[in-house]
Amino acid sequence: MSTVMDSIEFRPGRAKLVSYSPVPELHWRVIFEDEGDAAYCYACDGRLEKSGEGFEPTVLDAMLIYNVAALRGADERNNMDADRSRLATVEWSRNGQCAVLRMDGVPQALMDFAERKSYCRSNFPNFLDDGRAPWRHSDHAWSDEVMQRFETELYA
Repeated sequence: MSTVMDSIEFRPGRAKLVSYSPVPELHWRVIFEDEGDAAYCYACDGRLEKSGEGFEPTVLDAMLIYNVAALRGADERNNMDADRSRLATVEWSRNGQCAVLRMDGVPQALMDFAERKSYCRSNFPNFLDDGRAPWRHSDHAWSDEVMQRFETELYA
């Protein structure tokens, strides 16, 4: 099976990209959404969808990708166009169990649906683990090792 990649070109402040696992029976989804003030990446299970309730009931995990004002401030400090177009991509593993969100080619979040763990560069938000959640929410720290494993399996 070849890899699946979805993408969207956008300007920070409003964007949405929905990407589905290449293995339909898995029902996994990754949603990147910039709602104006901040952008988040969501790991979702389509089997939890309820008619008319949007995607919120399907969310297994959420990760902050960027704050729009901070992103624009960083661009201005680096003498870059703060309103320039960006490219968000979601790339799936061949088995449909892992996905990576990249912003302008740089990995920002990785979701491992088999392990029920997510990783992101912001390591936010984190919650106390009560032992009942089906997904790890207590730590989203970025892992170069997990990213390297994803890429090795993808391009092997």
